[in-house]
Amino acid sequence: MSGIATITNNFVKAVSETPCKILDTRKTTPGWRKLEKYAVLCGGGNNHRMGLYDMVMIKDNHIASLSKTTETPIREAVIRARKVITRNQKIIVEVDNLIQMVEALSIAPDIILLDNMPIQKLKKAVQLRNKTLPNILLEASGGVNLKTVKKIAKTGVDRISIGCLTHSVKALDIGLDS
Repeated sequence: MSGIATITNNFVKAVSETPCKILDTRKTTPGWRKLEKYAVLCGGGNNHRMGLYDMVMIKDNHIASLSKTTETPIREAVIRARKVITRNQKIIVEVDNLIQMVEALSIAPDIILLDNMPIQKLKKAVQLRNKTLPNILLEASGGVNLKTVKKIAKTGVDRISIGCLTHSVKALDIGLDS
């Protein structure tokens, strides 16, 4: 947990000049999720979601499946999700390109996850959002590290989710000897 809190704090400090928030993912050690997510909070980060029940997440495989039956798979997925939500769940849509981004904006999910987009595309996605629906949260994810996180945050995204906060962290070496 010390390693998770420490690396999270390093990411939080790296984006401290921006309003961007650092989030974890569900990629945690089996049986340790609550502790690892608490360690993220201790490091100054935020929790994305505890499980599949917290939020409806429409991912690329859902979009690919629906694209076989409709020309607007993102729109269809969000419509279907809205029909089955039983409580105040948010809907997040993962997009890989700006064409998908435009389709996602047309149906107004709560959050759009910009997956593995280079900096220039992230900037364009933020501009698109700002022109059309500025209240939709934009989240960047994929390949984020301490060298790239500040540049990503400066694009104007609201959140950055980082799997390595929990799935590949080394414990902090704490010694009490001199």
